[in-house]
Amino acid sequence: MRRLRNTKIIATLGPASSSPDIIEALYRAGADVFRLNFSHGSHEDHQERYDTIRQLEVTCGRPIGILADLQGPKIRIGTFENGPVILENGADFRLDLDTTPGDASRVCLPHPQVLDSLEAGSILLLDDGKLKLVVKDAGSEVANCTVVVGGKISDRKGVNIPNAVVRMSPLTDKDRRDLDFALSMGVDWIALSFVQRAEDIAEVKKIVAGRAAVMAKIEKPAAVEALDEIIVLADAIMVARGDLGVEMPIQRVPSIQKYIIARAREAGKPVVVATQMLESMISAPVPTRAEVTDVANAIYDGTDAVMLSAESAAGDFPLEAVSMMSDIAEVTEKDPAYRKVIDAKHGHLEATTADAISAAASQVAHTIGATTIVTYTTSGSTALRAARERGETSVLVLTPALKTARTLALVWGLHCVHTKDAENFADMVNKACKMSFAEGFSRPGDRVVITAGVPFGTPGSTNILRIAWVGEQ
Repeated sequence: MRRLRNTKIIATLGPASSSPDIIEALYRAGADVFRLNFSHGSHEDHQERYDTIRQLEVTCGRPIGILADLQGPKIRIGTFENGPVILENGADFRLDLDTTPGDASRVCLPHPQVLDSLEAGSILLLDDGKLKLVVKDAGSEVANCTVVVGGKISDRKGVNIPNAVVRMSPLTDKDRRDLDFALSMGVDWIALSFVQRAEDIAEVKKIVAGRAAVMAKIEKPAAVEALDEIIVLADAIMVARGDLGVEMPIQRVPSIQKYIIARAREAGKPVVVATQMLESMISAPVPTRAEVTDVANAIYDGTDAVMLSAESAAGDFPLEAVSMMSDIAEVTEKDPAYRKVIDAKHGHLEATTADAISAAASQVAHTIGATTIVTYTTSGSTALRAARERGETSVLVLTPALKTARTLALVWGLHCVHTKDAENFADMVNKACKMSFAEGFSRPGDRVVITAGVPFGTPGSTNILRIAWVGEQ
């Protein structure tokens, strides 16, 4: 089950991809991580899919990552007394806490924290940005607005607030229940929606307490502004282009995507690009040329993973979508221009022994023509350093921690194997050569570069670089 690409694929599970046969087919077609979207489905649905993935792990003998994506604080208006209304350009419109059904002059916005965050000049986008309001004045219980872009509006439509930081927890009561459930199952990643600031990540990580890695979804302007602080605390970053394209001018999304990928790569944190990557494949067996180009561009930029949402969760062609994404990645990475682009920028090295050895391993492997860099890791930090190099040599990760192997499944270029740690120096070399051969990376006579730490089994102690020959197995 060795992939012929470095870029990883995250596939969302849903009504179109819930059976054990389909989930296994998606994995064999190229899915490296499965996403459980807690905006939809019951806990029982997610538990069943989780159990199927873990059984598939046993069947295939490969670690598989599972990502639980929390819904986050969706802001919605209330209801209208007589059905949908038309808001005219230039008209006054009030948002308040009164739960009485609304009309063309007002409607309830049942989020006091939102109203308390608004001020004159704040912009509100309704129904995925179709309508635009500007706040004239606001208080703790009411916001008086002017309709800038009017149109038809109906019950419970979403509200986006692009130019204000809303003073509310990143977790709703539903999110807290979902988070507790996801952690009790044993998921590997928690994706936090509508992150605004680094404190949001800190709040969630305190609850998670190391039981899973935390991914920050960047989909609000405030998060883009606080990106560097968020990257420091988050374990990974997702470019969530759906709401990002609503809250910011849509023509800015491509440049923001490149900026986020570059900043995450510089910090050595995994980064995922998501939303509408192969959208037409929800109902068609092949994507548009523009979609193929979109996926390829994210890969050229060095993203760790690309994600399928409705394409694999609810579409008519989930297997074809995963296969297509895998094919795009393989072809893109074979382009000579891809290697030139990737080599043009490397992450900043910290003044540590581990960083120095990881960088040296990539250079040594290139110089001697090694077929594999074999990295021993317990916590995963050494493997992340190896991936940050984006080297041309394949990286085989050996770890005694199954949780680490699953977590690293979404990281660029890492092929993870769950195995016992090395007992001594000779065992380290012997195991590295045997595993490189067994996993199809090397043949007898090939050379491998090994990084590890002494004492063995001590997290964060990478201090060895060794070159070894693969003998007859």
